[in-house]
Amino acid sequence: ALRGRARVSHAVVVIFLEFFAWGLLTTPMLKVLHETFPQHTFLMNGMIQGVKGLLSFLSAPLIGAMSDVWGRKSFLLLTVFFTCAPIPLMRISPWWYFALISVSGVFAVTFSVIFAYVADITDEQERSTAYGLVSATFAASLVISPAIGEYLSAQYGDSLVVLVATVIAVADIAFVFFVVPESLPDKMRLSSWGFPISWEQADPFAVSLLVVVAPSSGFNNSFKLLNLYTMSIAAYIAMVGILSIIAQTVLLSVLMRTVGYKKTVLLGLSFQVLQLLWYAFGSESWMMWAAGTIAALSSITFPAVSALVSHSALPDQQGVVQGMVTGIRGLCNGLGPALYGVIFFMFNVELDEITPVTAESSQSVIPGPPFLFGACAVILALGVAIFIPDHHRSPEDKAGSISTTHSQSANPLAIPTSDTEDHEPLLQDSSM
Repeated sequence: ALRGRARVSHAVVVIFLEFFAWGLLTTPMLKVLHETFPQHTFLMNGMIQGVKGLLSFLSAPLIGAMSDVWGRKSFLLLTVFFTCAPIPLMRISPWWYFALISVSGVFAVTFSVIFAYVADITDEQERSTAYGLVSATFAASLVISPAIGEYLSAQYGDSLVVLVATVIAVADIAFVFFVVPESLPDKMRLSSWGFPISWEQADPFAVSLLVVVAPSSGFNNSFKLLNLYTMSIAAYIAMVGILSIIAQTVLLSVLMRTVGYKKTVLLGLSFQVLQLLWYAFGSESWMMWAAGTIAALSSITFPAVSALVSHSALPDQQGVVQGMVTGIRGLCNGLGPALYGVIFFMFNVELDEITPVTAESSQSVIPGPPFLFGACAVILALGVAIFIPDHHRSPEDKAGSISTTHSQSANPLAIPTSDTEDHEPLLQDSSM
């Protein structure tokens, strides 16, 4: 049988295939977006992503909570299916394609289920490295896929790119259905909906995360649009992707071991401020490449946040907690482009007015005001993050953990949640 014990590698493959399929569509999607909405392209992109983000924000905690009760696999299948569902419609009907992207936000929250999946099968000491690996896989999937998509589009047309992306998406759904095992054993599941979904479960970090992710999300979408007509977009994405992989695996692991959760997050936010300021005031194309390097270093923030929040939650509440974090991220992924779309609209920046970036360019490569606003938002997040308590688990959680231990000792059939059979060792470090 193909199925075996749940491993982090299962989560890695699911994320890679899903975002590789979407990465292939980077160039075709921007063309379709501009053709469908020739006027106010940024604004319409912002509205589409805004609706999707709002729906994700509302649904992610609920889907996470349901996965705590009924297991991860069925919800992984659901989220992957709905995330990939709009892909074939790009060539069939652009209007339906963009409409479905908006509505798919209800279920397009794969990261919440994936991070809960990883939390089920790793020990706390290993979890930050596992989250870094999953986030790095997301970056890796975008290293070569836009370049491949751009090449196929130029050689054979957009229809082939959409077909290839659809095949990869179907392969991902099949992989989840036939190969991915369930990670949440029956003994770990909540027996009912007996606990309230409270934002306190997401730790004080929720507030910080809200103002952290919005500027970078807006930047990512707007920057892709701004570089539509430059030849270097694929190379730029590849460079940032490769450096992000190194940052989220090697650098994140070292920082977590040496300085801990909170300081790692603060460092990631500091890099983000520097990156956005550089984009805001950069006047040469080489500055954009340098800022991309700093952007890669700032990519440690989200896996560090997820590890911190996971560390503060009980084992049977990983789904709802990761759902809350992913929900906030989804909201910001929508708010960011929507906000940037409005700002670009206010400053009268349209897609067909943007000139290609050349080595001789003396003007600002990217309009500065949105990124200056983003830098201010992250500085605010830094201020919030400084006051995050250093403790890993609240007194209430500790009390719950103690009562769980008592109930397990009273029930000879209950198996401790730290059973090594259910965890995949990622780090063979005796000091941990």
